[in-house]
Amino acid sequence: MSTPRKRNLIPAGSASAHNEAPKPLVGTDDAKRATIGLEYMTYEQLEEFGRELDTIRQKVLDDLGQEDADYIRNVIKAQRGLEVTGRALMFLPFIPPAWLAGVASLSLSKILENMEIGHNIMHGQYDWMNDPKISGHDYDWDNVAPGEDWKRTHNFEHHTYTNIHGKDQDIGYGLVRIDEDQPYSYKYLGNPAYAVALMLLFEFGVMLHGTPWNDLLSGKKTDAEGMKAWRRARDKAARQMLKDYVLFPALTGPFFLSTLAGNGIANVVRNIWAFNIIFCGHFPAEVKTFHQEDAENETRGQWYLRQLLGSANITGGKLFHIMSGNLSHQIEHHLFPDLPARRYPEIAGEIREICERYGLEYTTGPLRKQVGSVVKKICRLALPGRKAPSGHPEDAPVVDVTPAAA
Repeated sequence: MSTPRKRNLIPAGSASAHNEAPKPLVGTDDAKRATIGLEYMTYEQLEEFGRELDTIRQKVLDDLGQEDADYIRNVIKAQRGLEVTGRALMFLPFIPPAWLAGVASLSLSKILENMEIGHNIMHGQYDWMNDPKISGHDYDWDNVAPGEDWKRTHNFEHHTYTNIHGKDQDIGYGLVRIDEDQPYSYKYLGNPAYAVALMLLFEFGVMLHGTPWNDLLSGKKTDAEGMKAWRRARDKAARQMLKDYVLFPALTGPFFLSTLAGNGIANVVRNIWAFNIIFCGHFPAEVKTFHQEDAENETRGQWYLRQLLGSANITGGKLFHIMSGNLSHQIEHHLFPDLPARRYPEIAGEIREICERYGLEYTTGPLRKQVGSVVKKICRLALPGRKAPSGHPEDAPVVDVTPAAA
């Protein structure tokens, strides 16, 4: 880590989500400045850091073409093949190996559709293809969470305000205490149990994420837009439940119950996988969180730095990365959520080199390490007065950021 130096403040930039510098969180008072990054580099270095990452992003955009289009279409074909195979094998419950193979095939299909297809298409990563079947605006994935609401809470809120308390609902998903800056209550003694429940029913957790469920818990009256979100969630969940637990089991006739069980297992497997990939990309001990004042009027470089500090990667092979939707490269995804995720592995080396040059930590590790870190944090934060190693930047060395005399 480079030695902190005294810094002079410079005017902050404008803002937005991931394609432009993010907007100020609170007000436009020029006296308020973002504090993110001041313990790592000067404002001039932060600006250069942002320009270097912009250059990487533009290089990938300029190179998008047929190979990327063929890739996503081939993944969709593979996913559909796995689904057809899995559902066909459900007709053979009297041959246990065939039924188990069917459950495994359907599970893989659901994981692929959720992670590499649905998540990435709904991010708009393939909108440049102008293919209505792969349009981020129109695509809706195969789970109970309505795509429209997920895109609001995830694409905009989470990716704009990553790991900012009070702005990013993904911190603990409103259920799990995953950060020491979440106020403690004795209800969090159940933290490990809440995490397990969220893992098994993760698609429903994501669904509730897009509704005003906090209104329900607090007794607050829900407005008209909130009621629309509740209806969308209800209708989408009903369609999914009808498909997986009534229609497809009924098609197998006398094997209704075994097919029902197989579909349920496949959904739970998908939920467990998605939960672990997402939590391991966001909540290992080294990952940092922020307060709203940290990011007021942040510059482009500071927004990039917050994404970097608030993310962690998971190492693995090519198949592992595909099955994770390349969210095993969560750092690259938070930096460039609109780039096709298949491109993250090829730019990861450049991002890591930039981090080394600026003395920044590039958090990464194997799945078992990241899972262990998250589990340890969840259990530790269940207890009063116990803290996980803090990820908040205020724990960094104190830096003098007093403006120079005019």
